[in-house]
Amino acid sequence: MTIRATWNGAVLAQSDRTVVVEGNHYFPAEDVDDRHFEPSGTHTSCPWKGEASYRSVVVGDARNDDAAWFYPSPKDAAKEITDRVAFWKGVTVEEVA
Repeated sequence: MTIRATWNGAVLAQSDRTVVVEGNHYFPAEDVDDRHFEPSGTHTSCPWKGEASYRSVVVGDARNDDAAWFYPSPKDAAKEITDRVAFWKGVTVEEVA
C-alpha cells in the first residue's frame, strides 16, 4: 500500500513504508521531499513519544505553518517513528494506486 501526502498541488511525501501511530502515517525521512519544508521553532511534548519538532510546508507562495512534525529523539515506546515525519493542518494523506 502506497501512501501519499499532498498539499496545494505538491507531493510532500510518498511511501509504501509508513508507520501508523494514533491514526497518523509517519513517512520515512528519505521519502519526504525536503524542497517543500522550512524549519519551525515550534515544539510540543507527548508523555509517551517525547518532544516533537515541527516544519512549515511551503508550496509556491503558499505557506502552512507547522504542518509537519517529527520526533528527533522519541522515547523508547515510540522508537518506530525515529527518522519519520507526519502531517496535519490540511495536508491530505491518502492511499494511492
